[in-house]
Amino acid sequence: MNNLQKRIFTSIVLIAIVLNCLFISSITWLILLSIASLISLYEFFFIIKKICKNSLIAITISTLGAFYLLFFINSALNIHKTNGEFFVLFILLIIIFSDIGGYVVGKFIGGVKLTKISPNKTISGSIGSFLFSLFPLGFSILIVNLSGINLWKYVSCYPVCLGIIEDSVVLCLVLSFVSQVGDLIISYFKRLAKVKDTGKFLPGHGGFLDRIDGIIFAIPFYYFFWS
Repeated sequence: MNNLQKRIFTSIVLIAIVLNCLFISSITWLILLSIASLISLYEFFFIIKKICKNSLIAITISTLGAFYLLFFINSALNIHKTNGEFFVLFILLIIIFSDIGGYVVGKFIGGVKLTKISPNKTISGSIGSFLFSLFPLGFSILIVNLSGINLWKYVSCYPVCLGIIEDSVVLCLVLSFVSQVGDLIISYFKRLAKVKDTGKFLPGHGGFLDRIDGIIFAIPFYYFFWS
């Protein structure tokens, strides 16, 4: 229960910080992205150091990781600038609900393991991730139908602004898939390093990289292939 309370409290604080930084200005959004990326890079470097005894190889891999995180920051900034804060929030909610679905369904149903890379991942959990990733779209449609407020006018991009439900469903499922792949990639590095979490920065959650692993893969994917 104590760990659950920590997770809930940390989650509330993180949500408040993200929403404020996202909606205040592009500068605060950049600051948040930079801090998150620097902490994640720090955690990634020490994981690589546990895997690679050769310092030069560890530094080289970490440098590549730094360049990738710069691409992530650039992607998130451009989506924010081009599509607006609400669409960034929409993408984040897809990834967050996908993660929640994987945890909840995997925990309560369990079943066949998805991969040896992450023993806790199950096929049922993966299916749950896909299903839960549709929740933000469902909530948006429900709000539009009940209130008459056209949320799409706040999102200046294809496909959501056009209200094309089929394309929006595909977007949710694809981002869920990429997010799950990102989670598995980081899990693979943790398995090699023989550690449970990437760090202890977030009480009840583990490392910062543990929480944004799906995000740092899904956002660049959307920017590169979809925008």
